[in-house]
Amino acid sequence: MVKIEDLATAVLEYDSLLARTLVQEYYDPKLALEHIEKPVTDDRDILVTSAALLEMLSLRRGQNPPSWTEDVGPLLHSRYLLKAAASMQRLRRMCEMEAPEPLRKRGLFAPPNFLEFV
Repeated sequence: MVKIEDLATAVLEYDSLLARTLVQEYYDPKLALEHIEKPVTDDRDILVTSAALLEMLSLRRGQNPPSWTEDVGPLLHSRYLLKAAASMQRLRRMCEMEAPEPLRKRGLFAPPNFLEFV
């Protein structure tokens, strides 16, 4: 099983190929996301991103997120999860307006279909 912090790290490092590969495990219908344990890390960005990703995936799958995610606040500084948002104003605005709510509430901005698995 891929650790949620590995997925968060890939996302924060803009490694979209790795992130899309890792996220596939979290769409396994047998996986109960509410049982994913809190990452053991001193890196606030990893913890916040892990919580946001789990809440986003839980929402998409119609499951409850792990209870520990409720206690995780936002990032200290907002981040765009697509490198291109730094230079593309229209993309940046779309990410700000349409990012999945679990990401947006924690200061993470991405397109509405970020890490969807079809």
